[in-house]
Amino acid sequence: MRTLRTAALAPLWLLLTCTALLAQDATSLLRSGPMVGYGTHREVAVWLQTTRPADVQLRYWSLTDPSTDNPAIRPDPDTLLTPVHHTTAAGDHIAEFTIAHLEPGNTYRYEVILNGVTIDRPYPLRFQTQQLWQWRTDPPRFTVAVGSCAYINDPPYDRPGEPYGGDYRIFESIAALNPNLMVWLGDNVYYREVDWATPTMMSYRYAHTRQTPEMQALLGSTHNYATWDDHDYGPNNSNRSYRLRGAALDIFKRYWANPNYGRPNVPGVFGKFQWNDVEFFLLDDRYYRSPNDAPTTDEKTMWGEAQLQWLIDALATSDAPFKIVVNGGQLLNPANRYEALSSFPDDQSDLLSAIQQRKIEGVVFLSGDRHHTELMRYTPENFYPLYEFTNSPLTAGAANVNEDNPRRIEGTLVEQRNFGTLTFSGPRTDRTLTIRTYDIDGALLWKRSIKAQDLQLDDE
Repeated sequence: MRTLRTAALAPLWLLLTCTALLAQDATSLLRSGPMVGYGTHREVAVWLQTTRPADVQLRYWSLTDPSTDNPAIRPDPDTLLTPVHHTTAAGDHIAEFTIAHLEPGNTYRYEVILNGVTIDRPYPLRFQTQQLWQWRTDPPRFTVAVGSCAYINDPPYDRPGEPYGGDYRIFESIAALNPNLMVWLGDNVYYREVDWATPTMMSYRYAHTRQTPEMQALLGSTHNYATWDDHDYGPNNSNRSYRLRGAALDIFKRYWANPNYGRPNVPGVFGKFQWNDVEFFLLDDRYYRSPNDAPTTDEKTMWGEAQLQWLIDALATSDAPFKIVVNGGQLLNPANRYEALSSFPDDQSDLLSAIQQRKIEGVVFLSGDRHHTELMRYTPENFYPLYEFTNSPLTAGAANVNEDNPRRIEGTLVEQRNFGTLTFSGPRTDRTLTIRTYDIDGALLWKRSIKAQDLQLDDE
């Protein structure tokens, strides 16, 4: 009798064992992600990378639908499924999904299905669609996390001595604040000497950084946007002469899910996006950049004529109360060092003059690069104050600042690993931007507020 009972249980035991092995194998297929990319009122992008060729699919459902308020309750699994993507070695085993025909103002949960098996993640996977507030109500309050200089150690290829990167838990601290989106300000990856000679090894560096375990919850539940600086473009202080700049651009576009890149016949990572009532202008400070030591003539440029003209026109066209201009390097620091815009005086003069001459209101600058954080204020004659928030570093080494910056606002200098947030709040006619800086564990270091009304010009 005991033998018969054991034999009867064997198929169930075998089924459970096979199921567990299949789930384990499918989980090993996921190298990094999923990462939520851009989001609009009715469309979002989701990115992920596998370890080898795989069939990838997403299942998603709305949490704001009364029938699915409980995350454990899902609709018919056949109704909200993306098409299957097959990842390949030629595409770095990356799948990027564009999920369209969503409804505005919803939060969605989603799951990853690899080779037919649903992958469990130890953190929530979600994305959101922007609210359709226009012509209906005040714009919503929302928060943007920001940071730059994310160095992830890779000992065989790092320089000897004390590791340069560390405190990766900062990514978990950012995710714990539950921001609506994250804007990566450049140096999001650090190419090493063994990387920047070939596209294959450049892709390796991106993949190595992207798979950082502490980063995954932030990628999976927050909308991520990015621009670059020198270390995720090429060698240190690299410029338009870098022979693999085309490959660098292709790799950046492969690993980030921004809504747009460059313009027809003007390649680059620059572009713009809107979140609620605020517009963000992402600049490319590398692809067209003259060498830092080039003669200081009207031909020396950080952005190139076409990109700068695009920026000026886009700012002048925008009616956003805050227009956030994002650049890898600093824009307002008067010190002619450390790759700041002051080393490119014609670009700096042309941009600031255009903002004043065309009476463009609400401009705020956002930058990284410097391995310290500070808030600057510069007030041109007969104009409103221009602010720049520099935030750095996330996990790279912090710098001791030996620089007297007359535009730095007292009490905002941070010389340790940190991240920042921008919170936009208030009624449509009285919006406020609150800037905060946090340490690696999410403790608040300082905050300052800027009212949109203070960035406006008096009516003549």
